[in-house]
Amino acid sequence: MKNRIQLVAALFLTFGATSLTSNAQTTSSSNAEFGIKGGVNFSNMYTEDVDDNNVLTSFNAGLYVSMPISDFLAIQPEFLFSRKGSELTYDNVFAEGKAKFKLNYIEVPVLLKANITPNFNIHVGPYIAYLIDAQITNETEDGTFDFEDNFDNDDFNKIDAGISAGIGFDFESIGIGARYNYGLTTVGKERTVGTGTYTFPDGKNSNISVYVALKLN
Repeated sequence: MKNRIQLVAALFLTFGATSLTSNAQTTSSSNAEFGIKGGVNFSNMYTEDVDDNNVLTSFNAGLYVSMPISDFLAIQPEFLFSRKGSELTYDNVFAEGKAKFKLNYIEVPVLLKANITPNFNIHVGPYIAYLIDAQITNETEDGTFDFEDNFDNDDFNKIDAGISAGIGFDFESIGIGARYNYGLTTVGKERTVGTGTYTFPDGKNSNISVYVALKLN
């Protein structure tokens, strides 16, 4: 896991630095596009395989700048507030029940955007996110674990990192699109209960975003 995090961080830094350098050499700042964006998140946590069970519906919002490298390619960093998480049913030796996890991140993807046509693009790149707040609640009356009293922000890893990929449709002043974020870092930290240890939640973030973007210049 440590190696995965280091790999994503290295890709993020290298990709961002190289892209910004290339952009500075090939295009002027007057060609950059600035805007705001927001939309709906459909998020979950996965361990081995991603599935569509226990999806949490939430939102994302923030800013973006698209910097052309050529007519075909652009670099698009974004600064977003994004709520991820899941509705999890748990049943193990320690407790059983159902819980809702709402994880609020500041997220920074750095995307390579390829304009397949003047109005259609595909984009891909690394993202890194910082957890600013975690809200955990019991969702069943018979749940045997009190999340509100036993979990707080310190029980979650602050850094989430992974890969983003999606498609978009750009028009004169607005854009729409969909994107998938595949997390590579475990959400929860290891906990000790009695003489045993476990990680809960032991999943990684999986998130589909549908968004609308508004160009400001």
